[in-house]
Amino acid sequence: MSVAFRRESDDEHLEPKFELPIPPGPNLVTARGLALIGARVEALEAELAGLSEETEIKRVKRDLRYWRTRQATAQLMPPPEGDAVAFGSTVTFRIGGEARTVTLVGDDEADPAAGLLSFTAPLSRALMGAEAGDEIDFGGKAGAIEVLGVNV
Repeated sequence: MSVAFRRESDDEHLEPKFELPIPPGPNLVTARGLALIGARVEALEAELAGLSEETEIKRVKRDLRYWRTRQATAQLMPPPEGDAVAFGSTVTFRIGGEARTVTLVGDDEADPAAGLLSFTAPLSRALMGAEAGDEIDFGGKAGAIEVLGVNV
């Protein structure tokens, strides 16, 4: 077999490691979200200091680039004011006969299972600007969501 057709190593056939994707749009954060980003950067910096394996160093550096970018682009939003749903509001609503409560937060702080919903999520966008007692169209259904309460 010709030398041109031989593999020198298996490294050339590994899957490439891409940068972590940055969510599009502004990086709006709550005070809690900004603190979480800062804590994540500190934790990764501490982890990096103790590593010696090249693969792990690359992984942590990639994660650190993501979180440092998120920290540098963070736009701290003031607490919401008024009775309308806005970024940072906690909203209680009824959808499909079930009452739910969510807080609208930034992309990196979002945890739907814990009731923290990204402000870019379709449900969040539908709720923005609504007030208690409003019925909102959602998912192609008229009046699918009834807003029960808005807390700031």
